[in-house]
Amino acid sequence: MASRVNPELVKSLEEFGVTSASTCFNCGNCTAVCNLSTESVPFPRKVIRYLQLGDKDKLMQSPEPWLCYYCGDCSETCPRDADPGEVMMGLRRYLTSLYDWTGLSRLFYTSKAFEIIAILIVGGLVGLGFYFFHGPMLTDRVALNVFAPNRVIEILDLIMAAILSFFLLTNAYRMFGAVMTKPLPGEDPEAARRRRHKLLKGFPAKFYIAEAKEFILNFVTQKKFGLCQKKEKMIQWVVHLLIMTGYSTIFLLVVVGIRWFQRDEIYPIWHPIRLLGYYGTFAILYGVTYAMIRRLKKDETAYKHSHSTDWIFLILLWLTTFTGILIHVTRLLEMPLSTYYIYVIHLMIAVPMLVLEVPFAKWAHQLYRPMIIYLMKVRERASSAK
Repeated sequence: MASRVNPELVKSLEEFGVTSASTCFNCGNCTAVCNLSTESVPFPRKVIRYLQLGDKDKLMQSPEPWLCYYCGDCSETCPRDADPGEVMMGLRRYLTSLYDWTGLSRLFYTSKAFEIIAILIVGGLVGLGFYFFHGPMLTDRVALNVFAPNRVIEILDLIMAAILSFFLLTNAYRMFGAVMTKPLPGEDPEAARRRRHKLLKGFPAKFYIAEAKEFILNFVTQKKFGLCQKKEKMIQWVVHLLIMTGYSTIFLLVVVGIRWFQRDEIYPIWHPIRLLGYYGTFAILYGVTYAMIRRLKKDETAYKHSHSTDWIFLILLWLTTFTGILIHVTRLLEMPLSTYYIYVIHLMIAVPMLVLEVPFAKWAHQLYRPMIIYLMKVRERASSAK
């Protein structure tokens, strides 16, 4: 089956933030300066060429956009100001929309109005749910677990997590299918296509097991981001790591450990749950605030261009964290009604962020990138075994 070529693809990707790809004349400078580009997996040059040719099939099979962490070195040294780092960022948005079988990712990335309306609808439904079904609002003390019992919230959290996991993992499987059926070096393209219908795409399970540590390591540490940074830019890796680890910590506390995290008694300050909550809160607030300030100042290459989804994601995450701090403060100050009202507002912000961002937008990248690195290791092992 021949690749589908669309000469209008470059123009159609402008909605995803790809605005300068046609300026590139494939000199290869970006590939030469990138610390993460290798002889076997060179980028950004190759995928930019696919984009210019309009080869949608090869783009969908390409792991390279996910191997880029957008440190900005390539954009700073591009002789044509083609901004290859931003092109790679836009391609990640585009590929996310291709992996998503529901079509919602494309709507989020191409329609600011759709994303805002979706957030308002989901947030409004959360507010209505509390309006009709909340528990008694005791005013003689803060009784959050009477107003919103943590066992009920836990069940709702687990239901939401299951639904979000279904969408995210089915989309990730589509990415897996595309990347793993790309021909190996020296492999006949027809043989690669036949692997599409095989279990694990024709690779032995032992290869996946042997390389599983790569997924865990890269998901937790984002270590490759640190490798691509010059010393003066290491703050970008630190900020990225803080946001990711902070969010993951709070997510686990709220979704998995809600019965221990949301309690009416205040834990001692040295309690592990409280310390984890403080770390997650600080990490997110510092990282997101830094990213927002840099995007406003536009004084670093990686922050010069902002898609609407970048801002919406940062604002939702900042507001979720800030309202979470307010809940903690009003509990400490023993302000019952303020605690209940802020708690509802907090969930009206947090739930839309989770429901929309995790499977369909920005947070999906947190799964796709380490997964791609892991799958590339599996492919390397398969090539060596040939």
